[in-house]
Amino acid sequence: MPEPTSDALVIFGVSGDLAFQQIFPALQALTARGQLDMPVIGIARPGWTTEQLRARARESVAAHGGVKESTFEQLASRLVYVPGDYRDPATFARLQEALGSSRRPLFYLAIPPSLFGDVASSLARLPSAGNARLVVEKPFGRDLASAQALNAMITASFPETAVFHIDHYLAKEPVQSLLYFRFANAWLEPIWNARYVAGVQVTMAETFGVRSRGAFYEEVGAVRDVVQNHLLQVLSLLTLEPPAGSDGPSIDAARVALLRSVQPLTAKSVVRGQYRGYRSETGVSPESRVETYVAARLAIGNERWAGVPICVRAGKSLATSTTELRVVLRPSALGLFDAQDTARSGMLSFRMSPDVTITLTVRVKAEGQAMVGEEINLVAHESTSDDMAPYERLLGDALQGDRTLFSSEDAIEAAWRIVEPILRVSDEPFPYEPGTWGPPEAERIALDIGGWIE
Repeated sequence: MPEPTSDALVIFGVSGDLAFQQIFPALQALTARGQLDMPVIGIARPGWTTEQLRARARESVAAHGGVKESTFEQLASRLVYVPGDYRDPATFARLQEALGSSRRPLFYLAIPPSLFGDVASSLARLPSAGNARLVVEKPFGRDLASAQALNAMITASFPETAVFHIDHYLAKEPVQSLLYFRFANAWLEPIWNARYVAGVQVTMAETFGVRSRGAFYEEVGAVRDVVQNHLLQVLSLLTLEPPAGSDGPSIDAARVALLRSVQPLTAKSVVRGQYRGYRSETGVSPESRVETYVAARLAIGNERWAGVPICVRAGKSLATSTTELRVVLRPSALGLFDAQDTARSGMLSFRMSPDVTITLTVRVKAEGQAMVGEEINLVAHESTSDDMAPYERLLGDALQGDRTLFSSEDAIEAAWRIVEPILRVSDEPFPYEPGTWGPPEAERIALDIGGWIE
């Protein structure tokens, strides 16, 4: 039975950069689709008025795709501004007045995690909050203990079924395509295991550095920025067991089970790097030991993947910008042809950005009398277009109560458990030149499966 739709949207931190870059454009798009027929209440500390909020929203959508006048006028007519401190009870009294008769509001916390507990507690006391939903942004903690503490604070006020942990990466169309591809093709299942898979490689690379986010990156580094969330989420979709159903709870349960089966990382299974020039970036310490690159060797302790090397890497200022997953297949065991010639019998690759490509690499006989082969790529190139931006899709789903694209408390804590042992490693990261594939020392991570495939 479908969940009831929220009847109001309340955005905490409406004056912030996230609202400007992502939320306002998503609201205009949802309005155009007829999915936002409700009050939209913005809350922040600056002494704005509702008219100033509407002006800020117009400026945002103008900078992100353009103003669609008739649609924006509908959106603007629904915008209401409530100023106030997030720890002041008077702020929440004004919010309740603005909510009026609403009984199913969606509260969106685009605010620092340090405020989650106080705000959730105040919201839970509102007369309108009985059937409310709560969306919280990442980063959700800095380690396992802080994530557990945040979860405890939030679930003291809202049941876990009402809490939506947002990770925009899960809402990207290529990520959803990966999940569909896995379970819509029956021929894949028999070979998706340790008997046929020699190794897995996952790469999340960016050509640019930290840009103007040096101070932020000093606080997080590559492990917290992308490995603990984006990279492990994508890996879980690639390797999870068939879920019980296509609904959100079933997929999340399968994802959690997979993450819990991944063995925690150790210092020996990780290579950290830092691009030359990072220490000269604005906001970065001249002696910084923060990693801008990480390569890691993971092991999944279940029957399907036992013994299969799972090699992952992510970094900035690398040779190209791409997210790519490669499943390297074992060579034929028949022994009919030269072992060196058939050392790698095939590979299935998913490129998720900048374009979406599914490639099957196979061996075919080369021309000539000798029974030797060569590799060819069978490529299916999909459209790069996505008719819905991630925040549009996520906001729309949260308003409908659809949890499919959201992470859960259990999944977040399981991911932190994997990276926890390496979070406090303070060794000097290996330097690497911008425009390369990271430090040469990272080659050892994938050495026994033929090295990193560029």
